[in-house]
Amino acid sequence: MNEQRIGKILIVDDNEDLLKAAKIFLKRHFAQVDTETNPDLLPILTHNENYDVILLDMNFTKDVSSGQEGFYWLDRILELDPSAVVVLITAYGDVNLAVRAIKEGATDFVLKPWENERLLATLNSALQLRQKKLEVNLLKDQKQTLQQDIDNKFKDIIGQSPAMQKVFETIERVAATDANVLILGENGTGKELIARAIHRNSRRSREAFVGVDLGSITNTLFESELFGHKKGSFTDAKEDRAGRFEQAHKGTLFLDEIGNLPLPLQAKLLAALQNRQVTRVGANRPVDVNIRLISATNMPVYNMVYDNTFRQDLLYRINTIEITLPPLRERVEDIPLLADHFIGYYSKKYNKDIRKASEPLIKRMTKYHWPGNIRELQHSIERAVIMSNHNVLQPEDLFLQKMGQPEKSEENVSLEHLNIEDVERILIRKALQKHNGHITRAAEELGLTRSSLYRRLEKYGL
Repeated sequence: MNEQRIGKILIVDDNEDLLKAAKIFLKRHFAQVDTETNPDLLPILTHNENYDVILLDMNFTKDVSSGQEGFYWLDRILELDPSAVVVLITAYGDVNLAVRAIKEGATDFVLKPWENERLLATLNSALQLRQKKLEVNLLKDQKQTLQQDIDNKFKDIIGQSPAMQKVFETIERVAATDANVLILGENGTGKELIARAIHRNSRRSREAFVGVDLGSITNTLFESELFGHKKGSFTDAKEDRAGRFEQAHKGTLFLDEIGNLPLPLQAKLLAALQNRQVTRVGANRPVDVNIRLISATNMPVYNMVYDNTFRQDLLYRINTIEITLPPLRERVEDIPLLADHFIGYYSKKYNKDIRKASEPLIKRMTKYHWPGNIRELQHSIERAVIMSNHNVLQPEDLFLQKMGQPEKSEENVSLEHLNIEDVERILIRKALQKHNGHITRAAEELGLTRSSLYRRLEKYGL
């Protein structure tokens, strides 16, 4: 008798005596053995429980010898769960049918009456196959996430300023631990790059880094996205899917914009972090997860705790170590390095022969306050590279917001006295200010493509 029994077995056969005998024998060897005489209940049974092996009779009373019922239910099981492992029960004279069924997706077959030891060996082999299938499915999800990590444009953090040196020192100290890390900083300061750096220098670096933008996930999709779902659990659930927690198993889970999470969802997240378990939508059994958690936000979470809009217990859970990223205006020494990096990247991308930024442009950039931080710098240089006709970028090539300029007059002008171009200019300026110079987001809010917005920026001299 096994000291530690594993595996969940379902036996479906219309012979109740056979079911009783099989259950008495198998429950000594497996963690759970369920039996059922009615195959019509298979969809419900497989929805409520993740069986490792399904032992299925080929012939039920409706269809005594042809095996067609067995083929029908084999197809249904594999449709409900493509990774299901099905072992067929068949009589000696139906061996040819069983061989055909294996070609159509069955794993193995047993002849009845069976020898207990042979049945046990067959089920143990099937159980190992099931575990391999589940591992392969999880690896596929993790591979996709890892590939996205490999394809990430800017993997290295650029900076030599004293403020960034302090950040690097903190990364070195915390990376080797499994401590939860909370990264604070304004939009565009590079919080995700810091999270990736922590992961790459950790003991989990060979496993997946899985990032989730909580600010972009709707409340209705939160559980499905983070915890996964079973096929058929809602309208668009066309297949079983591992959530971000499972994809990050043994690796790092990065929860960006955690400050935007509503209170009810904060409670669900806290429960998953405390228990280190998640339950897929539509499933009944939880799955253990082993993750290293890194979170980030630009929100004033401590003030939010005081205002009861962020759970204090969740804040304690996520910020064992806290890293605050300086805004770009507090690390101006790094602006020339960042500018060179982005000029090199976008010159190659757009096949332009632009070598560097001129000294007057560097001086202008170091005096600018960069409300959108590194992200604004990146998009400003991308636009400059696209629009410039120079080999060295000049001050006039770079679009920078003119803060404190025509806002006052624009706010007080009646729309009755403006033509369409005046209105468009004001809307574009306001969209850019709202999104801190982020061209893509401003274009989305205005209902324009990036190229259309760039043309209007050129047209209006913005």
